[in-house]
Amino acid sequence: MNTIEALAAALIVVNVALVARRSVWNYPVALVAVAIYAWVFADARLYSDALLQGFFFAANLYGWANWAKSRAEAGEVIVERLDARTRAGWLVGGGLACLLWGTLMHRYTDASYPWWDGGIAIASVAAQLIQARRAIESWWVWIAVDVASVPLYAAKGLWFTATLYVVLLGLATWGLVDWRRAAGRQSGMVPA
Repeated sequence: MNTIEALAAALIVVNVALVARRSVWNYPVALVAVAIYAWVFADARLYSDALLQGFFFAANLYGWANWAKSRAEAGEVIVERLDARTRAGWLVGGGLACLLWGTLMHRYTDASYPWWDGGIAIASVAAQLIQARRAIESWWVWIAVDVASVPLYAAKGLWFTATLYVVLLGLATWGLVDWRRAAGRQSGMVPA
């Protein structure tokens, strides 16, 4: 399992680095990585994470189409921002979804850490959808996911994955900074 987990982790690093650079090539890498991770997480009885990989597969197909369209129209992947109302909707909806999913995992499965794992899964869903829309706010959600994930995967003995999330935290920070710069260039302003 460690070799397969390490391969999936390496692919995720490549994927996120490509996302931070706003490269459409992140999507084929992501599709392979999430397919491998689905198996790793199912084997570790982290069912929310395992199911999440199926969602990621579909969301990456959507994101690939959306990013490719943006690049074809503008010559680059355009960074967008969510308005305050949309941000609030994601926050409230995400919180309610976390409560519901955690309850389902706790009540109907033998999941390890059903609330923690479920919260990370729901936040990851939100981050992936927001990122597919090319919204800069996705990076803040990914940073929160990374911070929460490191101790969970360490507790489960998934050391490659725990280390991966430390690396992803750094990449998410880089992505946030780079996307803010791109947004500033695209709007003709220097980001604050």
